[in-house]
Amino acid sequence: MNRRTFLISSGAAGVGAVLSTSVSDAAAGPESAERLSWNTGQLQFEFSVVEGRLRQHLFLPVGVEPPNESLEWAGVESALLCSGEDSPDSGMKQSAGSPGQRLKFVAKDEQQRDRGNTLVLRQTDSDLHLDLESHYQAFEGLSVVRRYVEISNTGKGTVGIEYLSSAMLHALADPVHYDRELKVWLAYNSWMAEGQWHSFRPSELGFVENMRTSWSQASATSVGSWSTEKYLPMAIVENTRLGVAWFWQIEHNGSWYWEVSNFAERGIRASDVYAYLGGPDQLHSQAWKNLEPGKTYKTVPVAIGCVRGGFQEAVQELTRYREQICVRKRPAQRLTCPVIFNDYMNCLWGDPTEEKELPLIDAAAEAGCEYFVIDAGWYAERNEDWSSTVGAWQPSKTRWPHGIRSVLDKIREKGMVPGLWLEPEVAGKHSTLAEKPDSWFFMRHGRRVIKNSRLLLDFRNPEVRNYLNRVVERLVTEYGVGYIKMDYNTDTLEGTSLNSDSLGQGLLEHNRAVLSWLDGLLDRYPELVIENCGSGGGRMDYGMLSHTQLQSCTDQEEYLRLPAIATGASAGVVPSQLAVWSYPRQGADADQASFNMVSAMLLRIHQSGHLARLDAPAASQVKEGIRVYKEIIREHIPDAVPFYPLGMPDVTNATKPIALGIRSPKRSFLAVWRIDGDTEVRISTATRAEILYPKYLGIALQSSGKECTVVFPRPRMGCVLCL
Repeated sequence: MNRRTFLISSGAAGVGAVLSTSVSDAAAGPESAERLSWNTGQLQFEFSVVEGRLRQHLFLPVGVEPPNESLEWAGVESALLCSGEDSPDSGMKQSAGSPGQRLKFVAKDEQQRDRGNTLVLRQTDSDLHLDLESHYQAFEGLSVVRRYVEISNTGKGTVGIEYLSSAMLHALADPVHYDRELKVWLAYNSWMAEGQWHSFRPSELGFVENMRTSWSQASATSVGSWSTEKYLPMAIVENTRLGVAWFWQIEHNGSWYWEVSNFAERGIRASDVYAYLGGPDQLHSQAWKNLEPGKTYKTVPVAIGCVRGGFQEAVQELTRYREQICVRKRPAQRLTCPVIFNDYMNCLWGDPTEEKELPLIDAAAEAGCEYFVIDAGWYAERNEDWSSTVGAWQPSKTRWPHGIRSVLDKIREKGMVPGLWLEPEVAGKHSTLAEKPDSWFFMRHGRRVIKNSRLLLDFRNPEVRNYLNRVVERLVTEYGVGYIKMDYNTDTLEGTSLNSDSLGQGLLEHNRAVLSWLDGLLDRYPELVIENCGSGGGRMDYGMLSHTQLQSCTDQEEYLRLPAIATGASAGVVPSQLAVWSYPRQGADADQASFNMVSAMLLRIHQSGHLARLDAPAASQVKEGIRVYKEIIREHIPDAVPFYPLGMPDVTNATKPIALGIRSPKRSFLAVWRIDGDTEVRISTATRAEILYPKYLGIALQSSGKECTVVFPRPRMGCVLCL
């Protein structure tokens, strides 16, 4: 490891040695500024030091020249507001927050590591005795940097932290014409309507240019443990004048916040259009931190990047970053993208029994599934509410007259790996676990928090983690379970006040304890596969997905809406982790069954539906779709990036066709759906195409090498093309 540290005095700029520096007065008016730059190989970051204070400028892909006027735009490198300090008028006006504005620059530290360079920028505040370290982690070959900030109290008194940014972006556009230049992409993520992307001008999100500092902002936030209840924790900002797109991903399984707005700092000639990116804070999620002397506080990590192009190019670069850096590779993935059957959706609906499971097991094995998961209800007695009794995780005696292990053994006999549903972070209010002391649970105002008939377990308590470790040990070692669907059907909202500085800080500590617990499970059981589910996509973030293997993306029951959800969700989750239902209903014909298969075949197949009750034409389509997936498609999925030849779809619009592609270094595939729209679907392609699946339902293809036209003889059909 090569390490270089460059120090600069805390007095006027220009004193001390700094790598890649030059003197310029563009950003500081009459005073000179020390210029700092950092090149990751893919991205170029620019900073300046003005009167000892560090300021951040535009960062761009290497080779893209910034506009000359952008040198005038700059802002704080880290936004910090402490209790008792000067507060901005509205939002997170970073340049006005103290002590963020007055932090003095101390040092720049670069290190060369195996996966890429790291940069640490050190600042200090002598008034409150705070030391701050901004961490930038680059990755070779990727236009992405992971950011977080650590702040330490070196004084003798406590300091209240109201907000501290994980990352800042500056100089995103001309401060006068940003509404013409910027396009902001964000994804709404409602229950059963996940991954719905829309683009907006800043003014359409409330950030209106007014020739001065705005009192408004374009923003998105989430409060609670359903991190993606309303939005995905990411966004893309295109600058159409420069032809580049910035993007970010907040990698946290709890509360978060970002905003795009502007501010004019004293001494800076022009206002700055910035983005603030962070986790829980006092203003939005009641996450006030009491930083004690000698203690250090760390923000949640955020991935930031910039690429030439727009939305699609940004998504593809994020996908490469997620697959290479975020996804934890597992021995269980030696079999690439195994096909998983789950008995819940449009099937048993949380009412599993031995007599229902046995024919499903035979049918799933016959269709080619490789995992078989028994979903919710396996622990509840017949006619007992499976929701309010979770917690003991002992198999029902009335559902499994020969014991649940006999059914799990049957799954193994059929060559599949057995799995069980688990909701470990809650305890039903009628469960035996409810008898535990208050220290086991989330508390607010001296009372236990009850959500959706469940108490919320507090993972900061080691007794809670030890109890659940014993549960998982029993499932894996005694029952032979190789797959856990880890669900989460409630939301903590603000958090817990027990043993915490604030509600939001209690939640943050709990969230981090959950991730640590997951890591322990995966270390102890290297063959175990853990699926992340939050009533579908309610917790679809890369805090969780850096510690689990799959993401259940929706609870949508209407199969015609799955293409729009899967396409949008593919911009938030890599194809190798994004599990999509294929669940033909009893009575489905070949068109319906194949439509279901196409919805999942370029991602991860979550097969369901009453396979044992399907008519022969539908059953044949399921079996053929799984065969094509296993033999032709899935080996390419872990290296693939998505593309969208028809743009982002709308789950409420059934008249427009939908297309989702994946492109790997060796092969590309394209799924195309006609729902209730026109017979012909035209798509621009750079190569010739052929129909891969389904082959014999009358779907026709005309391909010229520049454009292909798919002709669907009937509405509500889909197909997979090989390019």
